[in-house]
Formats: sequence, C-alpha cells, structure tokens
Amino acid sequence: MADESKFDQQKGNMKETIGNATGDKDMESEGKKEKSSGKAKEFVENAKNKANETIDKFGKGDKNK
Repeated sequence: MADESKFDQQKGNMKETIGNATGDKDMESEGKKEKSSGKAKEFVENAKNKANETIDKFGKGDKNK
C-alpha cells in the first residue's frame, strides 16, 4: 500500500505540474486531489503500522508474565 500511496503522490504531482504549465486548471486540480489522496493513504498506513507495533509490543509483554 505504501508504494501505491507514493505512486498516487507522484502521479498527482506530475498532473499538477503539467496542468499548471499548460494552464489546464482541471488537470492541475485533479493532480492536487491525487497528491492529497496519496498523502492521506500514506498517513493512514503509517498510523496503522504504529498501532500494530504497539499492540505487538504490549501483547508480547503480557505473554511473558
């Protein structure tokens, strides 16, 4: 999923840049949306990973008692 979010960010950045350079406001806007979506996906994935790490850390501690 991390690769997908990075891809969305890069694709959005390219669309935004091309839209800006050509004056295509629709493409520029679409690029901004894709870039933001990719960043949101990355944030959620990172939060999920941190939560799982914390659960694993405390879960293993309980088993050793």
